[in-house]
Amino acid sequence: MIRSAVVEDVPTIIELIRELADYEKALDQAKATEEQLREALFGEQPAVFALIAEDDTTGATVGFALWFRNFSTWTGTHGIYLEDLYVRPSARGGGHGKALLTELARTAVERGCSRLEWSVLDWNEPSIGFYKALGAQPMDEWTVFRLTGPALRELGAPGPS
Repeated sequence: MIRSAVVEDVPTIIELIRELADYEKALDQAKATEEQLREALFGEQPAVFALIAEDDTTGATVGFALWFRNFSTWTGTHGIYLEDLYVRPSARGGGHGKALLTELARTAVERGCSRLEWSVLDWNEPSIGFYKALGAQPMDEWTVFRLTGPALRELGAPGPS
């Protein structure tokens, strides 16, 4: 079963985020707190949204998808950017990942979005194969850039540019 997250899911989502970070060999970088996530998802102006995958038999949370809206200047339409998709190893192969992506695609279509996008680590061959099997196309000609830490603070410091 796929459902929208509720505020009571925040501790579990944080747990799943940390499991994902550990899987991606970056646990030390997962610093989000429950308070930050609660505000982002359920504050006055929610900026991100989450879906929860539950085991049909036990009702246990087995995965999540966290997403936000983006915008294409070329198409003039919004899209959905999938920040994280994670299914616990014990539940993989049970259709939960596909169900989460199907619900996101349904949301995109219902809202008139022109695309559903996400990033995947180059070494994550099982996920890459899964996404390709769904019809997703890699954007090989694009390179992701990220500005963070001291470089972000230096560029964003007040003063002449």
